[in-house]
Amino acid sequence: MTLIGQPVTILGAGVAGLALARALAMRGACVTVLEQADVISEVGAGLQISPNGACVLAALGLSLDGLSIRAEAVELRDGFDDSCVLRLDLARLRPDLGWHFVHRADLINLLANGAREVGVDIRLLTKIDRVDLSGDRPKAITTQGLEIEAPLMVGADGLHSPTRMALTGITAPFFTHQVAWRALRPASSVEQNVTEVHMGYGRHLVSYPLRGGTLRNIVAVEERRRWVEEGWTLHDDPMELRLAFESFSPRVRGWLDQVSDVWLWGLFCHPVAKRWHAILPKGAMAILGDAAHPTLPFLAQGANMALEDAWTLADVLSASDTPAAALLAYQTMRAPRTAKIVEAANASARAYHLSGPTRSLAHTALRICGKLAPDLVLRRFDYIYNHDVTAQNLSSKLAWMNP
Repeated sequence: MTLIGQPVTILGAGVAGLALARALAMRGACVTVLEQADVISEVGAGLQISPNGACVLAALGLSLDGLSIRAEAVELRDGFDDSCVLRLDLARLRPDLGWHFVHRADLINLLANGAREVGVDIRLLTKIDRVDLSGDRPKAITTQGLEIEAPLMVGADGLHSPTRMALTGITAPFFTHQVAWRALRPASSVEQNVTEVHMGYGRHLVSYPLRGGTLRNIVAVEERRRWVEEGWTLHDDPMELRLAFESFSPRVRGWLDQVSDVWLWGLFCHPVAKRWHAILPKGAMAILGDAAHPTLPFLAQGANMALEDAWTLADVLSASDTPAAALLAYQTMRAPRTAKIVEAANASARAYHLSGPTRSLAHTALRICGKLAPDLVLRRFDYIYNHDVTAQNLSSKLAWMNP
């Protein structure tokens, strides 16, 4: 189907929505993005763009140069004595690939500017209350009661997605009994460009540099029984974070002493959506990103999967004969991969939180592997990082799915 002049309405101006908006507009679509906020912005936090996400940004004609720091390595460290358990030297083991540390706000600005420069209309202060799929076309109803219809509507509306609700009904996530704090601290540019994972009993802390090394991102996870609200908008007392990690090394405690503003959220497991799209008599609806497959943060793949989704959806829409064929291909291509990554993320935290003899054995094994065969450890994740959705042979894939 041709996308030239095709009206598309996207709900949500996050990573998924803005990347999709640019990808569709580059193919000739007339794209409108509806965003509930009054400005395109993000609460301060960092994220990691791995090679599978970076290739999408490159294909979109967007550069992280000047916005990101290229990661040199990943280090797993004993949280208590700060000894290095495993170092994966990314620059040496995968010199042809790039891992990037970027402030979330900087990535959002890059994508928003990129969308606007190809003609995308971004409309702010438009909060969607619900989505109605009972008519001929998808309909979004705002909190002010305004009804918006579109022949093609896409929900990039995040964790508590009205679009997913319309497609699949209520799904009940379960509390993992883990919470995460996120914070930024001032840093020195002499610190290494390394992702550090500090592991302890029932908790771990991840840190990496941002903005030329002037800031350091912190995500700290603790197992607890008390329920904590899911979302990104709950402030917490920095002292709570310091107390949770008071048994960690002096270096980590020193970092936390510098933290003044802390956000806390509960970590919940959500199933990957069983239904990613709907075909109506005169229209169609789809979801992507967190609306389709919310994931825990332990593999740092949320933004990267959103970028993959956006490119794939735009690609199949432009390459397929009908919206029905395109959206079926999109879900068929994306659902198995995202489900595998979500499950891998679910399992990762448990490996960081070991105690007793199991912890000693696991750390010893990692130390030996790191010395004898570090590439074997990294190779376990090649299915994530070496995947390039922009290099897919869509014609053969679509022919196979739609003989």
